[in-house]
Amino acid sequence: MKAQKTIARTFGIFFLLAFLSYGIGNGLAGSVTNTAESLSHLSTHKTTLVVGVLLMALVHSVVNIGLPVLMVPVLKPYNKMVSYGYLSAGIVATIVLIVGALFLLLHLPLSSMYSTANAAEIHHLETLGVLLTKGNFYAYQIGMAIWGIGGLMFCYLLLVSKLVPQWITIWGFVGYLVFIAGTILELFGISIGVQLSLPGGLFEITLSICLIVRGFRGVKI
Repeated sequence: MKAQKTIARTFGIFFLLAFLSYGIGNGLAGSVTNTAESLSHLSTHKTTLVVGVLLMALVHSVVNIGLPVLMVPVLKPYNKMVSYGYLSAGIVATIVLIVGALFLLLHLPLSSMYSTANAAEIHHLETLGVLLTKGNFYAYQIGMAIWGIGGLMFCYLLLVSKLVPQWITIWGFVGYLVFIAGTILELFGISIGVQLSLPGGLFEITLSICLIVRGFRGVKI
């Protein structure tokens, strides 16, 4: 019973850490790369960019992959195939997000070249900077769509296992469906992803708090 509560609490903490690490990291990195003169000013904000990317690509990756790794032993008795599908989706989504974060880090060598470039080269470097920022944006949308698919598998397993109250599980289903729709719409240029991410985000926060405070209802391991 103690081990079950430890898994539940660790999962809840990891969920919150994943949410915070990527959100804060993206905010820090974006504050540097999303400005019109990012390449010319990057040398004075290098630390901010590196810290942001480390939060996105390192801290977030560890806890994000840790989530399904923690839960597979708990959920596997209810459906082995779906459990491994959830794990696979978590790994693939995290890899895609890492690639996006590395796109932002590539602003550093661009900035070094920018300082010695002529007028024609500056234009090309600025274009590359915009493309790298867009690359991170698209990687995020695709990565989150994959994460949302994994989230649907996770919610299915929660539903059949009854490890948490059913109303939370149903909320998760709806939240992830809306979230996936938001990421796809963003790829088509419809800027509504942030709004449509709210139900899924609130579900993850609520589930995290529930698991930290109460743990699972009962687990077969």
